[in-house]
Amino acid sequence: MKSHIAHFCFFFIILFSFPSCQEQAEDPIQEAIETFRVGYAHDKRVALWDIQWDGKTLSGETNLEHALIPFLEHLDTLGVKFDNQIKLLPGLELEGKEYAIVTISVANLRSNGKHSAELATQATLGTPLKVLKKQDSWYLVQTPDAYISWVDAAGIQLMSEQEINDWHQSGKVVFTELFGHVFTSDDESDIVSDLVAGNIMVASNESKNHLGVLLPDGRSGFVKKDQVMSFDSWISTRETSDTNLIQTAKSMMGVPYLWGGTSIKGVDCSGFTKTIYFLNGEIIPRDASQQVHEGEEVDVEKNWDNLAVGDLLFFGEKESDGKKERVVHVGMWIGNNSFIHSRGRVRISSFDPESPDYDEYERNRYLRTKRIIGKDNKSTGNIEELFNQIPKGL
Repeated sequence: MKSHIAHFCFFFIILFSFPSCQEQAEDPIQEAIETFRVGYAHDKRVALWDIQWDGKTLSGETNLEHALIPFLEHLDTLGVKFDNQIKLLPGLELEGKEYAIVTISVANLRSNGKHSAELATQATLGTPLKVLKKQDSWYLVQTPDAYISWVDAAGIQLMSEQEINDWHQSGKVVFTELFGHVFTSDDESDIVSDLVAGNIMVASNESKNHLGVLLPDGRSGFVKKDQVMSFDSWISTRETSDTNLIQTAKSMMGVPYLWGGTSIKGVDCSGFTKTIYFLNGEIIPRDASQQVHEGEEVDVEKNWDNLAVGDLLFFGEKESDGKKERVVHVGMWIGNNSFIHSRGRVRISSFDPESPDYDEYERNRYLRTKRIIGKDNKSTGNIEELFNQIPKGL
């Protein structure tokens, strides 16, 4: 109900934000496209509004049905004739397979549907995805944190709504070690798949020291029982306490920097902070420029006494000479004038000039600190809510 009211209010505001008769834009449809884009899809990383107008035909695509309907209703009030060829995603070519589960330990999601494209983000085994469209052997998908990018078909299992509901209802386990394997049998003679922390599988039969597991694509095998927890138990023990956050962050010391990485195999700066929170039960936005909009600001003056463990520190270029502030880096405060971050590798830096970890470079480009623990955040959520429901996207 709340979302419907929000959409109505936004549509009401839009109607009165268009130019008056005296100020009428030369192309009211182009004006409407841009107004709705700004209102509903200002961040193309999480919302798709790729609509074009050639004077006769509206073409392109969007995954925002809740924006497209009022958009078309508004155009009808303009009295302009147009041919509507806008494609609403998910596409019909998916034939009902509009959902997917990641089937490999770490799936690389890219900016375009090819292996040479930029690594945009990653998704780990067991992550549910909303599938938007297909292009050759690649699929445009949306992750539980709403990030839109492309994944190779080899890394996912397509599912119908009923199939993903069945998967959600299955008893699942979470892999808790940093690295490990699924074996073909409990004698560990052959390997089915590698595993990383946070991978989710369906549990089956037990042996003395091993647990049978099923992967989303139908493969099966065995994992060591002391390396997994039931999903429910894992969720119930997740807590963003000082101890948990620091322990998780330090367990990744030395992990190499990887642009687009959000897993134990490699992380960029925001992928690192995202992974810390993910392994402690919380999902936060993907990029530093998104994370900076979460939570409550606690410092802009380099008053380190204001900071608490888990706070996110942001770095970059300050606003000046008409240029907007540019956030390019993020780390997490761990106390004692220190923070942990991924730059080249996961490392600890200090703002104490007497410390061997003193980091003058980051101190000089420090912008602000935000606190997301216990705050009313725009885009964060817990894993139980996001992984135990059909991923609807935004």
